[in-house]
Amino acid sequence: MSSKENVAVFQLLALLESRYAMRVLWALKDGHAQTFRLLQDSVGGITPNTLNTRIKELREAGLLTHGPDGYVVTPSGVDLLKRINDLQAFATRWVAGQAKKVKPAAVPAAPTPPHNGASAASPASSPYPAPASPAASATGNDTGRPA
Repeated sequence: MSSKENVAVFQLLALLESRYAMRVLWALKDGHAQTFRLLQDSVGGITPNTLNTRIKELREAGLLTHGPDGYVVTPSGVDLLKRINDLQAFATRWVAGQAKKVKPAAVPAAPTPPHNGASAASPASSPYPAPASPAASATGNDTGRPA
């Protein structure tokens, strides 16, 4: 790849890496226009301010436009989404492969403490809080510093 081609790819990736940019495009991939509110709901979790910013950036990039019924992808956006559509099949295979790799680790049994005739409850395993330190008691607070 030439350096000019690299620059073009890097510019496109920088745009698409912006938070929610891909999700905005993906929400419009079916070709149906969406109003601002519907697009916000389709993307999910995006604030109105962030959505406005992404719409502006994607419109400036020629990937999105506003028609009479709402926001739609441009022919350039449709072309990009066709190329990205292969990600869905890849992602499905990839996630399945990742799930096979990640097997739950066996949880070792807790060691049994030796019986030495002492009380069964140790301070570390007690459900009750440890007593306050003498310094904390003297100051009237739990920080150990004078009040």
